[in-house]
Amino acid sequence: MRGTLVVDLDGTLVDSLPAIARALNRVLAARGLDALARPAIAAMVGDGVAVLLRRAFAYYRQAADATDLARFRADYDADPISGCALFPDAAEVLTGLVERGWRLAICTNKPVAPARAMLAAFGVADLFAAIGGGDSFATRKPDPAHLLATLEAAGGQVGQAVMLGDHANDIQAARGAGVPAVFAAWGYGAPGMALGAQAVAHGFCDIPPLLADLMAGN
Repeated sequence: MRGTLVVDLDGTLVDSLPAIARALNRVLAARGLDALARPAIAAMVGDGVAVLLRRAFAYYRQAADATDLARFRADYDADPISGCALFPDAAEVLTGLVERGWRLAICTNKPVAPARAMLAAFGVADLFAAIGGGDSFATRKPDPAHLLATLEAAGGQVGQAVMLGDHANDIQAARGAGVPAVFAAWGYGAPGMALGAQAVAHGFCDIPPLLADLMAGN
């Protein structure tokens, strides 16, 4: 049985932390604050830019304002690609799934414009039937409506879909939508975020056999 694989973007398909960290640390520097290390920033991503800034400034017992948000967006939008890369084997595995009849979609809390630009830059945009960005619908992850709307846009069905993501938001959205979830252990999420997932993948090459098992159980 073939179905639809819905994939999270940051931390699942793309290691985008270099660009996120670069923009965030420039915002912090502009406020006279020290740069944060990659592990600390990785633990803060997954809920959008405003939440990222709130968490980063809270680390210093301060609060971000509209100027910080605008500065981050301008900096990040100017260069969201440098230093970033697809995770190992992602392009090859996803291409193979499409060739075997799978439909692919992106469900991300990143705004849809930079998400599209990132997919195009890494040469994988044509693999995806739909992109559900953080500004594509009225809701976003962990609200299951975000996943369901993305799935509908891709032409998929709940009973034949799987969510792949590295964050608790992905797992919660999948559970709420009635879609099995695969936790991407290589991403930014803590291991405890896998709670509720039907399977854990340690690399993209794990995905095809896990999908086969999950579809066989439907």
